[in-house]
Amino acid sequence: MYIHVNGKNIEITDAIKAYVKEKLGKVTNHYDQITGIDVMLSVIKNPAATGKHVAEVSCKMNTGVVRCEESAESMYASIDLLADKLDRQVKKFKNKALYSDKSTIRNSEEIAEEEAVESSYLSKICGQIGEIK
Repeated sequence: MYIHVNGKNIEITDAIKAYVKEKLGKVTNHYDQITGIDVMLSVIKNPAATGKHVAEVSCKMNTGVVRCEESAESMYASIDLLADKLDRQVKKFKNKALYSDKSTIRNSEEIAEEEAVESSYLSKICGQIGEIK
């Protein structure tokens, strides 16, 4: 698993890189199918813009990709928000992958058999109720 950190209009220092790897490295504890994380940190230089520090991440997994983006007034705050959001999305992705088992889809023969068993059981019970009255 790799974590690549890139910057746009910002110089990526060792401190920022270590902070990103620390925060986003925790996501791998939730799901072991993560193959790589690409992070893009950017600064908007427009003075009228709010949330000038933007952090984007693409989390690549064996079965798909999770992408999210956050912005804030400081780079560290946007990384924190991004880590929380990615954590939630990876947990959601994992739950979908684990609990959407295709073997639980029943075919029409199984449904017909179950309906036949239920109808015979109901007719048997109705017959017993008629005998009691």
